[in-house]
Amino acid sequence: MKRKIHILGASGSGTSTLGSSLSKVLPHIHLDTDDYFWKTKFTKQRQVPERRRMLQKDLSQNESWILSGAVCGWGDMFINYFDLVIFIWIPQDIRLERLKKREFQRYGNEISAGGSKYEQSKTFLEWASLYDSAGLEVRSKTLHEHWMAELSCPILKIEGDCSVNERVNLVYDYLKSN
Repeated sequence: MKRKIHILGASGSGTSTLGSSLSKVLPHIHLDTDDYFWKTKFTKQRQVPERRRMLQKDLSQNESWILSGAVCGWGDMFINYFDLVIFIWIPQDIRLERLKKREFQRYGNEISAGGSKYEQSKTFLEWASLYDSAGLEVRSKTLHEHWMAELSCPILKIEGDCSVNERVNLVYDYLKSN
């Protein structure tokens, strides 16, 4: 059984959802990089050394874990920890629609023109829309593929618009056969 699993993909692709769902059927705890990256959720970032210390502590205290979210760049020191990396990709239109709904669930009308979160939400969605077309300069599919090419552990790619249960079953079946 793979004990140290990392799930990555674009914002809105379902990495956190898959990590949380897998932790309910596997003997793994779920950790999410957002909890290390953000000092104040989605507004103020932690400094890289602090993120690394916090994540290092949690990874070393747990024998089996699932880490969702990207660590490319700031968390490269953890690459050798991973027994399995799962890459999730879904079509951009579906992903961006999910993100718009999530933004509205979080902030309501504050994301509408004139609202207090309008600029923040607009900037975030513009950034998220770059994932499939940008190069190595931002969190992108190109960056993730480049990063995964350097890994020595197995990589399971789940591409397309699958339900959470379908993804859980794909991972579970992979783990049983490997």
